[in-house]
Formats: sequence, C-alpha cells, structure tokens
Amino acid sequence: MKFYKILPLYDRVIIKPILIKKKSLIINNIKNKSFKGKVIAIGTGKNNYKMIVKVNDIVLYGKYSGTKIKINNNKYLIMHESDIYAILK
Repeated sequence: MKFYKILPLYDRVIIKPILIKKKSLIINNIKNKSFKGKVIAIGTGKNNYKMIVKVNDIVLYGKYSGTKIKINNNKYLIMHESDIYAILK
C-alpha cells in the first residue's frame, strides 16, 4: 500500500475530526451545530491573503462543511479556511 502526504492548495485546510463528548450544556449546543477537529495541513493562502489557522490548531466547523476524504486509512475533511467558525485556545 502506498502512503501519501497531502498538501492542500491555496486557502484550503485539512482537518482530522475529533469526537466531542457530552460534558455540559454548552458543549451539547455546540455539538448540535458545529464539529471539532485538529488542523493537519494548510495551504499557502490565496492572492495576498495570509492563513489565520495553523497546523495543530483545534477548530470548530459546520456539520456540512468540507469534503470527506480518506488517506492512508484515516478520515479527514478538506475545506476552505472560511468554512471554519472558530479556533479553540
């Protein structure tokens, strides 16, 4: 089996989804509307636009954001940076 390294183009981001566990009402509300993931790779940006998210950031994104992909038996999402709602610090 060949293993690939994925490099997103322009303003795209690769995210590995993270399961949100129910712990509080706030998380329950977020779970119903958003999803959480870890940024695995980012593109170079678009035109003179510098990317805001960084590799290893934990982010929230919408339920229907991005395109599901499978690389090296791992599930990821590829989406535009503008589809990300927030960075969790």
